[in-house]
Amino acid sequence: KSSSSSGIISILLMGLTFSLTSFTCTVPFVGSALIAASTGEWFYPIIGMLGFSVVFAAPFFLLSLFPSFLKKMPKSGGWMNNIKVVMGFLEIAFALKFISNADLVWGLGILPKDIFLAIWIGIALLITLYILGIFRFEMDSPIDKVSTLRVTNAIIFAAITFYLLGGLFGKPLGELDAFLPPQEYHEIINSGRNQQQNISTNNLNLNTNPTANTKFAESANSVWLDNLQTGIELAKTNNQNILIDFTGFTCTNCRWMEQNMFKKPDVQNLLDRMIKVKLFTDRYEEPYLSNKKLQQEKFGSIELPLYVIMKPTGEVIATETFTRDYAEFVNFLKMGLSANL
Repeated sequence: KSSSSSGIISILLMGLTFSLTSFTCTVPFVGSALIAASTGEWFYPIIGMLGFSVVFAAPFFLLSLFPSFLKKMPKSGGWMNNIKVVMGFLEIAFALKFISNADLVWGLGILPKDIFLAIWIGIALLITLYILGIFRFEMDSPIDKVSTLRVTNAIIFAAITFYLLGGLFGKPLGELDAFLPPQEYHEIINSGRNQQQNISTNNLNLNTNPTANTKFAESANSVWLDNLQTGIELAKTNNQNILIDFTGFTCTNCRWMEQNMFKKPDVQNLLDRMIKVKLFTDRYEEPYLSNKKLQQEKFGSIELPLYVIMKPTGEVIATETFTRDYAEFVNFLKMGLSANL
């Protein structure tokens, strides 16, 4: 009886461990479904969660129906321990992404892009050396010769190492950049926090010093402000429209737009012809809570990113969300230049 009880406890603990370790890979999908459900949508969240549960349960269900299949599965051995070690390294790399998210939301400032990439490079290098048998752990079987499969896998991880190394020295990493800490890490992590005093000073200069007003108004076209009221005042002074970027510290789609869309010359030129305001909404403190409330109440959405072009009077000209369509986004920006002030 006691052995039966311990067996059940072991199974439960194994299931708990499996759920925790797999959650780091599935949380983006599950999180998106839950967010959609919280906004009142029900069909796609139900389909998504049904598919998620079926995929997880299918192997156990099929093996319980056809236990003879267990005999046909590969026998455990040194190869299985090798896979577990490699997966362990990868799990550390994935976990680092969630530590990075916490760092950005809490504003700790401990994991900028260069340190993040350096850790990933170290992990990829260790995997390469481990696969080649340069070092091994206690449970590993001795490697008499390096097989073709090992060499192939080692080449893959070595290529990943050199690819990430290029990013460490400033080379764009394309799609991967959206999942890394932003290039403008220190500016973004302090956005809306340490610049409040500067904004008050700039507002004072706007009211009392015409020369300072001109200089600040000109510089506002090449930077992103983090205070909407300041942006409205500048828009009135410059007779320009305002582009509001509702964004998030952990928003991968936002980072993709910033790295792959905003930096295109034509897009940059159009952006610089409007007053730009970037409002973060995913910290649980002010002014971020007010930014989220503004987005939800005035524009009826909490989707990130949300781009809004409006007149200094508050009249909305156009809105746009995440898009990979370059022409669509350019046409959206042109609305802010063609609309009468």
